[in-house]
Amino acid sequence: MAYFGVDSTLPPTSPDAAAPPAPGVHPSAPIPVQGPSVGSNVRVPLGESGAAVFPLILGGAEFGWNVDLESSHAILDAYAELGGNTVHTSDSFSGGRSEHIIGQWLHSRGLRDDVVLVVRVGGHADNPGLGPVNLIRSVEASLTRLRTERIDVLSLDASTDSATALEDTLATAEWLVESGKVGAIGAMGYTAAQLVEARILASAGYPRITVLDVPFNVLRRHEFDADLRLVAGAQGMAVTPSHALEHGFLAGRQRTRPRGSLSVRGAQLAANLNRRGSRTLRALDTVGTELGVPDAAVAVAWLLSQKLVTAPIVNAYAPEHVEELVQGVGIRLSRAQLSDIARASE
Repeated sequence: MAYFGVDSTLPPTSPDAAAPPAPGVHPSAPIPVQGPSVGSNVRVPLGESGAAVFPLILGGAEFGWNVDLESSHAILDAYAELGGNTVHTSDSFSGGRSEHIIGQWLHSRGLRDDVVLVVRVGGHADNPGLGPVNLIRSVEASLTRLRTERIDVLSLDASTDSATALEDTLATAEWLVESGKVGAIGAMGYTAAQLVEARILASAGYPRITVLDVPFNVLRRHEFDADLRLVAGAQGMAVTPSHALEHGFLAGRQRTRPRGSLSVRGAQLAANLNRRGSRTLRALDTVGTELGVPDAAVAVAWLLSQKLVTAPIVNAYAPEHVEELVQGVGIRLSRAQLSDIARASE
C-alpha cells in the first residue's frame, strides 16, 4: 500500500528532457524526486481556526526527552517531505526543550510560514496554570523558545488549573489574539459543561474555542464521551485526538503493557486491559495484512474514520515511523474492518 509521496520511477515529461547521468552514476539509478510531495495537496479545515492542515499532526512530546535534537529534526524533515504541515508541542514537554528543538528546526529550514503551530500551555513549572499573569508569561516564553512571533493555535490545558475562572482565562486569550501573538484558541481537559460556558462567553465577544484535544484512540473511546461529542459537534470544533497510538502500544511493537506495582484491583484492571490490547492488536494485524500496511497506519485510519475527528496527534521516534503513520491517511477502512476492530477492543 503506497503512502503519500512522489513516485520516483516516473519518466521525464519528454524524451528530450532526459539529461545524461552524472559521472559515476549508473544509468539505471532512480530519477531524483523533485517538487512537492502528493501529500502537500491533502488539507482539511482545522475547525473554524482558519487553518488548513494535513490530517495527521506531528507531536513533539518525545523531542528532547527520548529523541535527541538531530533525530528530532530528521523526524520533522520526514514529516514535511511527506506533505505534513502541522506540529503540536507543549511548554511542559521536556521542560520546554521540545519547543527549543522545533523552533531551531523552523528557523533553520525557513518553514515558519508553511507550518501550523499548535502549542499547549499551562503545565510548565515556571508558569503553571491558566491564570492571566501566568498565561501571558507562558505564551511569551513559548514564543521565545519557538523563535516565532505567533502561535497559530493556543491550546489551553484545563487539567493544570481548576481554580481560575474560565472567563478570566478567555479574557486573557482575547488580549493574546488581538495582540497578534495567537491566531486561534484550542482546549484540552475541559468538561462539556465548561465548553458550553465558553461558547456563551464567546457570544459576549470572547474568542471561541475552535479545536478540542482529547485523549482518544481505539482503546480509550470512553474519554471522548457522549457529552463531549455532542458539544464538539454542535459547536463545529475540530477534534485532534492525542495519545493516538496509546504511547506506541497500538503500533504493535510492544505486545503487553508493564503493570508495575499495583493493587489487586489495579492488577485485575491491567490484566483486562492487556487482554483487550492483545485482541485489538490481533485485529489491527489482520486488517494491516489485508491492506498491506503496518498496525500504526490502521490505528490512524481508525481514528480518521470517526465522526468529528479532524487530525490525530502522533509522536514518532524515528523518520521511518513517520512513513508508517502517514500511510494511515491514505487508506479507508471498510465497515467490516471497523466492526472487527471495535469488537476486539471491547
